[in-house]
Order: sequence, then structure tokens, then C-alpha cells
Amino acid sequence: MEISSEGCSPRTRSDHLRKEGSGEAPCQFLAMELSDHGHTNQIQSMNAWKILKETVWILRYNCWAFMAILALLICPVSTVLLSNILVDMSIVKSLTVRLMLVAKTSGLPLIPLIKQSCQHFAETVVSSAMCLPLYFTLLLLSKAAVVYSVDCTYSRKKFDALKFYMIITKFWRRIISTYMWVCTVVAGCITMFCVFLVCFCSALSVLGFSPDIVVGAAVLVGLVFSVIFANAIIICDIAMVISVLEDVSGAQAMLRSNILIKGQTQVGLVIYLGSTIGMALVEALFEHQVKMLSYGDGSSRMWEGPLLVIMYSFVVLIDSMMSAVFYFSCRSFRSAVDASTGEGNSILETMAISAETESVQ
Repeated sequence: MEISSEGCSPRTRSDHLRKEGSGEAPCQFLAMELSDHGHTNQIQSMNAWKILKETVWILRYNCWAFMAILALLICPVSTVLLSNILVDMSIVKSLTVRLMLVAKTSGLPLIPLIKQSCQHFAETVVSSAMCLPLYFTLLLLSKAAVVYSVDCTYSRKKFDALKFYMIITKFWRRIISTYMWVCTVVAGCITMFCVFLVCFCSALSVLGFSPDIVVGAAVLVGLVFSVIFANAIIICDIAMVISVLEDVSGAQAMLRSNILIKGQTQVGLVIYLGSTIGMALVEALFEHQVKMLSYGDGSSRMWEGPLLVIMYSFVVLIDSMMSAVFYFSCRSFRSAVDASTGEGNSILETMAISAETESVQ
């Protein structure tokens, strides 16, 4: 399906976009209006690179809104997460020792790789548990704000904090419900992996395989799990976007997400891989430059720490934006958008107006 923009006024092109749904060829018209760079007008799915370019255009269009989200909602969470100020290291050490005992009894040799993996896993689990209140408040609110801002951009509107507050109060329970399902899915995947890994390594050890073979098999299982886990994360991310933009939540949002990304999983995997590598690099830099190195007087922490926190927050912001753009791309690809009511309104605004009408009736 092709839509030509030649000879059309901005409003006509906006009408075309609204008739095809908010997700159809999202910012391809918008990019042509805002810059001299051209985008193809063909309605088709976007690869990861095109989604990144689309994300950059959206960031430029609503720059101040996204910077406010970054500073007020994402940076505080990133600061706590990177610094581990809420983490009790005694709990981490105790959990690390227990994990190493489990690894040893399952036949894995306590080589540095196994020890570091146990320690990193223990730190991640304890940090996630301690930061859970922040995840359910600031981080979740930031995700909803990012999705709202992307939706506003597709409607050629600027971010309105008051309108966002009024909208989010109507749908907050739905978003919380979906996020609880996301946490359950992530925890279930990790638990199943740990149980399977222990049983698999124990079986190999009982069968008489050497420790080196057991370690190699464990690494192979870890790689397979990484792909499965990445798919689960992609479904969860899109489910969060769906819970904000559509009238579904919880398990229904997860099912809707799984159906929506069929045929586009590879694109989602590339997006997830890029975001994960970016976050891991910044975490490693923070661990090495801020926590380990002090340069005698520790002055480097005064500027390197905040800089790395901002870098990490920016990667989180871009990841959330790309998830929202990926959602719109999948909707466009599958042609699953209904005709929108309320010309010029974003999806969220249209839903809020409908909810108010139903309450009055």
C-alpha cells in the first residue's frame, strides 16, 4: 500500500496518517515536514536501523519532553541502580556463596568464570529486589511517559504534562497489572533456567563427563537461554506499550504482544541486543571508573559518576522509545489498526475521551 505526499498539505497528510491509524508509516511524513531528509512513503515494516533513525527524529521533535523524562524519572533510578546504595553487600556475599555451593554440587568447577557469574547474578537479584519500589513508580511512569510522548509526536503534538497526568490516572491500574505480569514472566524464565541448568549439569556429572565438558555444556545452555530470554523481554516490552495505548492489560497484553511481533522477532532481537550491550558497557565503565578507581583523592567520581549515570539513562530512554516505535511498526506491518476517531487526537487522548463519555452515560 502506498501513500503519496506530493501536492498534499500538512493537514491532508495528517488525515492520511490518521485514516491508516496512528501506527501506519509513523514519522515518515513527519520527518519530511521537519527536515530536508527524505523517508520512503511505502508502508512497510522497519528494520532496527530504520527504527533507530525514526527514534532520533522523534527525539528531536519532542526534545524537551524526553529530556524532562530523562532528568526527572529515569536518572534517579539509574543513580540508585548503578551505585547500589540500597544493596546490602552482606546479603550479596551470602547469596554468592550459596550459588557457588549449588554450582559445585551440580558438577561445575569453581573456576573464575563460575565465581564471577555467581557474584554477578547475586548482585543483580538483590539489586532488582531492593529497587523494585522504584521500578513500580518512577521507571514505570517513565515508560508510560515515553509512550505518550511518541504517540503525541505521531499526532504532531507537544508533550502536555497536565493532560498526561489526567490520562495516566485513568489507565494506571492497567499498566501496573501488565508490569506485574512482566515481572512474573522474567522471574519465571530465570527460575526455570537455573533449575534446568543445575539438573542438566548434575546429569552430565553423574554420567562421568569431565568438568571442562560440563562447563562447555553450561555455556551452550546459557546461550540458548539468552535467545529465549531475549524473546521474552521483547514480548514484555511491547506488552507494556500495548497496556498504555490499547484497552488490554496483563495476560491479554502479553498475548497481544506475542501475536503482534510475529515475523518481526529478528528486528526486536537486534534492538534488544543493542540496548543490552549499551547498558552493559556503561555499567562496566561505572564499576571500573567510579567504584574501583579513585585516583588518590577520588576527584574523578565527581564528574565521571554523573556523566555515566546520564549515559546509562539515555540508553534506557532510547530503548523505551525504540520499543514504542517498534510497536507502531508492527501495527503498520500487520495492518491491524482500526480507523481512529477524533481528528488530531492521539490514541491515549481518544481513549480518555471515550472513557469519560462512557462514565457520563
